[in-house]
Amino acid sequence: MSERTATIASRVGLHARPAAIFAEAVNAQDVDVTIALEGDPAEEAMDASSILSLMSLGAAHGQVVVLRAEGAGADEALEALAQILETDHDAAE
Repeated sequence: MSERTATIASRVGLHARPAAIFAEAVNAQDVDVTIALEGDPAEEAMDASSILSLMSLGAAHGQVVVLRAEGAGADEALEALAQILETDHDAAE
């Protein structure tokens, strides 16, 4: 199983817009991805492709989350997904 941590960069955390962007990216991957707050047991990880799961995670700006995936391409998928979480999607455009 591959694992990667990421720090939430969006200023108001993993709320609707960043969660939607992230969930869409997860759904485009060929691997199943879970997400959990750093320090939470792996068994409590949530489905990272679900916007509702992502929002209920309650990840705030600056919090670290753990992404996990298994299978071919898992490392590459997690790296790409971590970059999305580490981008401030609330920055002025």
